[in-house]
Formats: sequence, C-alpha cells, structure tokens
Amino acid sequence: MNLTISGHHLEVTPALRTYVTSKLDRISRHFDQVVDVKVLLTVEKQKEKEGRQRAECNIHVKGNDMFAESSHEDLYAAVDELVDKLDRQVVRHKDRVQQHGHAGSKRAPVM
Repeated sequence: MNLTISGHHLEVTPALRTYVTSKLDRISRHFDQVVDVKVLLTVEKQKEKEGRQRAECNIHVKGNDMFAESSHEDLYAAVDELVDKLDRQVVRHKDRVQQHGHAGSKRAPVM
C-alpha cells in the first residue's frame, strides 16, 4: 500500500503522520487490496474556527476509487471522522465484491 500524507498551509509533524497512519491501519485490516492512499490535511484561512481544519483522502482499491473529506475545528477529530467515512465505504465495497463473486444460479435444475 502506497501512503502519501501531505499538508496544505500546515507542516505534517511526525506525531500527526503517526496518528494518520495508525488510523488508516483500520482500513487495511478490513480490506487488504488497497493499492494507493493519498491524504491531504489542510488548514483553511477562515475567520470562524469551526470547520477550519480539513482532511481529505483518496483511496484506490482494485476496481474502484473512493474519496472522503471531513472538516472540524480540531485536525485530529477531522481525521477520525474521515477514517470513519472511508471505513464505511471500504466495507460496502468489500461486501459488493464478495456478493458478486458468490452469486448463485438463477436457473432451475433440469430433470
């Protein structure tokens, strides 16, 4: 899995990088065919504090691309929300892939 973590208007500290990596491990536990993950952490220059910290993520898995974003006043909380959204998408994709491969026969047996 290729993991890219970048920051826009902020420096990605080792602590922040470790936090994001540990949270994204949950996704790789649910679905092991993750090819590429790109995370963008942003601090927007807004006057109000709410929703100023933003986290975005693109995930490329075999057969699909997924995107999620989250905004919060705390960057760590935004990462938590982001991982929750991505986890739901990955689990839904995994269920679709597994159900498609195990579809039963629709024809009645010939006697």
